[in-house]
Amino acid sequence: MSSRFANFEAKLYERFGPVWGAVFAFLLEVIQIVAISSAIIIPIRYFLIQPFYVKGASMEPNFYDNEYLVIDELSYRFREPVRGEIVVFRYPRDRDQFFIKRVVALPGETIEITQGRVTIYNEDHPNGLALDEDYLGGERTDGKERVTLGEEEYFVLGDNRDASLDSRSFGILPRDNVIGRVWVRGLPLSRIGTFEVPQYDF
Repeated sequence: MSSRFANFEAKLYERFGPVWGAVFAFLLEVIQIVAISSAIIIPIRYFLIQPFYVKGASMEPNFYDNEYLVIDELSYRFREPVRGEIVVFRYPRDRDQFFIKRVVALPGETIEITQGRVTIYNEDHPNGLALDEDYLGGERTDGKERVTLGEEEYFVLGDNRDASLDSRSFGILPRDNVIGRVWVRGLPLSRIGTFEVPQYDF
């Protein structure tokens, strides 16, 4: 306890008596703790990490409904999303809604979905390279389309391809809509852990 606070506490006791002086001193200490905690927690909560609850089955079997995730908002201030990362973003058709999906195609690439496969065309693979998506558990990717992404544009898909509202429906994902990457699963405790980015043949 600082001497300044001790002197102030003594003045409270002198002015309000031992009982009310102790009460006011306690309240003042609580206010100080709350103020200091807020100064630490609020910047972390709004600029570094934030919680997110999974809603729906679009990312099963890797993420289930009502799982509690911690989103890293800091990394994308220094680098761009990479293929395979799970991102939380504002739904392009309603920015008040938040979605969770996997990044499968990056700016400047062409993505083609046909015959249940996802193929990526870029400078290193002008003839295309089909993604080996082990995390799908053998599930096919329905649909038929070919999209070339511009700068600051991404193509995202849910892991549960048959039950996912993703870029096959709402189109490309603008970079500005991306909030952050999934960092930690906090709940349930039986599934707590961090996430590794899949390794592709790129």
